[in-house]
Amino acid sequence: MIESKKVAHLLIGKHIGDNRIIKELLGFSVENSRPDTLMWLSDKKHELFDDEFRGTLIVSDSFRQNIDTEKCSLIVVDNPRRVFQKVIKTYFAVDKNVGVENSAVISTSASIGIDNYIGHNVVIEDEVVIGNNCVILHNTVIMRKTKIGNNCQIGSNCTIGGVGFGYEKNENGSYEIIHHIGNVHIHDNVEIGNNTCIDRAVLGSTVLRNNVKVDNLVHIAHGCDIGKNSLVIANAMVAGSVIVGENVWIAPSASILNQKKVNSDAVVGMGAVVLKDVEKGDVVVGNPSKSLKKSTS
Repeated sequence: MIESKKVAHLLIGKHIGDNRIIKELLGFSVENSRPDTLMWLSDKKHELFDDEFRGTLIVSDSFRQNIDTEKCSLIVVDNPRRVFQKVIKTYFAVDKNVGVENSAVISTSASIGIDNYIGHNVVIEDEVVIGNNCVILHNTVIMRKTKIGNNCQIGSNCTIGGVGFGYEKNENGSYEIIHHIGNVHIHDNVEIGNNTCIDRAVLGSTVLRNNVKVDNLVHIAHGCDIGKNSLVIANAMVAGSVIVGENVWIAPSASILNQKKVNSDAVVGMGAVVLKDVEKGDVVVGNPSKSLKKSTS
């Protein structure tokens, strides 16, 4: 339980109305509204607000004048969504476990830092290096020579460092696998969802740089380099040797052809099929993908 005035003070917000005890967080639905509930409201969602709300509301200054503070209390901030995120993290998030489950299998040649959690049935192979304060959830396999930095989270049922899909025909015309002797290098503060595969490089490394976020059911192929602070969303497929710049958004179900470059600050739209390089700051959509900015300029 926390007091609404204390939340406002810690998050550098302005408190208006009665000081209330907060026990529960709400989404945009106010059906379960009580004096001890907390909800955030953006200016874009103001039409969803119900005058019958009786709890504490996190709002921006531009919208607060529309709310009757005799019925509810307000915490006025610049970015309600960001502040609500901080409230969850500070007061309501469950502390992560630390330790290794008995069913995990860890190579004696692996190097693992401190304050990590390694879940049930996790497999960590030879010469893997894992930093500090990481979470690796159940049934995930971290294959040989993978490097993982600090403060990383990897979901359940992932394969990190598997062999990429690279074949060449032999003298008989039959396909033979190209041996992948590289690895995967995951930098600090990277988060990877569930059921995701990230393949090791043929030579060198497949790289996820600082603060990259990867959703569920994503495939990142051998030799890719994903720039810092980029997001790769559910069902996306990034083919071999693709270079992704910084602050790139790759939307759900997008596909990027091998050896293409998506430059920094670009957006690859939902379901887009990228067959050529994407310019810095561009927005591409469709199959094959086309520049949305150029078509509307």
